[in-house]
Amino acid sequence: MNHYRVPTEDLAFILFDVLNAPDQLAALPAMAEADEPLLRQLLDEMGKFVSGQIAPLNRVGDEVGARFKDGAVTMAPGFRDAYQAFWQAGWPALSAAPEDGGQGLPAALDAALYESLSAANHGWTMAPGLLHGAYECLKHHGSDALKAQYLEKIATGEWLATMCLTEPHAGSDLGLCSTRAVPQEDGSHHISGTKIFISGGEHDLTDNIVHLVLARLPDAPPGPKGLSLFLVPKFYADGTRSAVVCERIEEKMGLHGSPTCVMRFDAARGWIVGAPGKGLAAMFVMMNAARLHVALQGIGLLSAAWQKADAYAHERRQMRAPGASQTSAIIDHPAVRRILDTQRAWIDGGRVMAYQTALELDIARYHPDADRRQRAERWCALVTPILKAACTHQAFHGGSDCLQVFGGHGYVREWGIEQHVRDARVAMIYEGTNEIQAIDLLVRKVLADGAAGWLAVLAQLRTDVDGAHPDAAHCLDRLVELTRAVIRASAGDAALPYRLADDYLRACAVALLGWAGSRIAAVANAAPSPARWQAPLTALRTCVLPEFDMRAAIVSAQLPSPA
Repeated sequence: MNHYRVPTEDLAFILFDVLNAPDQLAALPAMAEADEPLLRQLLDEMGKFVSGQIAPLNRVGDEVGARFKDGAVTMAPGFRDAYQAFWQAGWPALSAAPEDGGQGLPAALDAALYESLSAANHGWTMAPGLLHGAYECLKHHGSDALKAQYLEKIATGEWLATMCLTEPHAGSDLGLCSTRAVPQEDGSHHISGTKIFISGGEHDLTDNIVHLVLARLPDAPPGPKGLSLFLVPKFYADGTRSAVVCERIEEKMGLHGSPTCVMRFDAARGWIVGAPGKGLAAMFVMMNAARLHVALQGIGLLSAAWQKADAYAHERRQMRAPGASQTSAIIDHPAVRRILDTQRAWIDGGRVMAYQTALELDIARYHPDADRRQRAERWCALVTPILKAACTHQAFHGGSDCLQVFGGHGYVREWGIEQHVRDARVAMIYEGTNEIQAIDLLVRKVLADGAAGWLAVLAQLRTDVDGAHPDAAHCLDRLVELTRAVIRASAGDAALPYRLADDYLRACAVALLGWAGSRIAAVANAAPSPARWQAPLTALRTCVLPEFDMRAAIVSAQLPSPA
């Protein structure tokens, strides 16, 4: 119960048996070498590294945490050594391009890695968690000079990166950012302003930190269209330190192992990334990558909470279970069994959805057929906000249910379950709150094209769900009807979709979970341990999918009655 153990057999079953990842990747010339034996070997090595080197540091990260003194941050004992071993072993570079120092491996493998890291030690994983997004941002928008100096260092993880968006007066409304960028004769800019909630803004894990900063040029218009993106390193090529100061780190509910910094830029020299006034477009490359990673955090944290609760339930003996003649392990009590099976249904289904999204990312990049690339892009755009919101919601609320299994013991620090609940709470907030994810889904994506793209996705999912899974089919069919009703009603009430968005997203998440469960059920009997999958599938049908009708009813109750 002390440390998280990566369930490599479960991850392999989802990737290879449920999703047939090698077959999907075989259609991509860039992934020709990513066959099943190689991916299995890497999964096994990943499991050993994460379980053996990262998970044991979880408690010291929480209890000792990151420490601040005189502008410097010292990470918890063991964190630096673990990070140095991590990047030198090549783990951050899994999915980066070979020409940038990466290994060119599938994004789905990277997804499995970051889910496992988050489960094992969320605080430590916050440090490399932004690398992939920073790499994509710089690769697609950076100048040749910036890429030559920084891209490989970020791709390999030798240097870590930050995403400096939020300011004290500007949270989700980035258009209010007031950090200034003043052009210099040599083509650089001097950046001045204060950014808050900067994960890993200062630390001792790496020799340099690359800050990606939203700021406003002197002649920029107000609002989001006036923002540009700039790169400001902690240290320059000549070894001098930039005028970037960590003023303090926040005292937080959780994630004590990760320093959340207030960063002050005092005319710090930096360079523009992308075109002037196009900072948000460049930054959202980074943020969209981060949102999938946050969904994976949710899956991982729920998996860690479930793993602790399951182990405790098998050890703890209390009362007699129904039909038993003597005191039973609490795993035999139906109330406990329901909690554990329900959360495992969310974990299993979440993995199917997240790993398929990672596969779609590679399909969107590399598939030779333009139509298939377009369908992959549509999937990622629509499913990512659902994953981010639903998986992080479940990590906190489902983790709290797992704590319930411990009774009073769960509320004290000795067992470690309360840390998972504390750590999980922030994932519902950062990288766009879950309410913003819901608005992004319904208002900006579903309504934007009259639901044509979303209905096409649902039609494809429906072809995967046959008569053997009537509950999943019901949810998808009803979701199509609900979506069309929302489209009609929103035409006459601009505020309506904003009121409906949260419940609509949750209904979408449950319907997608039903699809994921049908995919698991189709091959579960052929699994190495068929019984492992049956109880969560039963819980999915009896305890999870019924939520869809409740959410649909809440949405429908707010629609105008037919004339």
